[in-house]
Amino acid sequence: MSMRPVTLRARSGAWYLLVTALCVMLATACGTVSATGGGAAGSSSPSAAMAKAKAAKISLDITVTSAGAKAKHWTLQCEPAGGTHPDPAAACRVLLAGKYPFAAVPKGVMCPMIVAGTKRALVTGTWLGKKVDMTLFRGGCYLGRWAKIGQIFN
Repeated sequence: MSMRPVTLRARSGAWYLLVTALCVMLATACGTVSATGGGAAGSSSPSAAMAKAKAAKISLDITVTSAGAKAKHWTLQCEPAGGTHPDPAAACRVLLAGKYPFAAVPKGVMCPMIVAGTKRALVTGTWLGKKVDMTLFRGGCYLGRWAKIGQIFN
């Protein structure tokens, strides 16, 4: 009977060593991949590192529609400002001035049944690392939000 606990300890010790060795190998492999820029050929060049460092903090795709008007489509990047938006610097200032302008409407909130126009903005992309996929309009729970950031859709 005394033989069995010793065997179990030996097996669990070997298992522990095996798991530790695998973790060390995995950590080493991950460190090697990240140090070489993801392992892609040619991605460790200085220009690739500069482009990665200057990635936009905000990257949005905006489509604005209105009854009886042709849809407008823009891209917008912030920090650094850019894209096809008519005035990306001004739009970025508006977006960065407040808190997360694309937050979901909290559950249980009563929204006014007021619609102040037919213009709608479909916004997709990322905002400071958060995924954005929202349709905004001048009405309901979005009325106040449109008042704050709606100027970027004109």
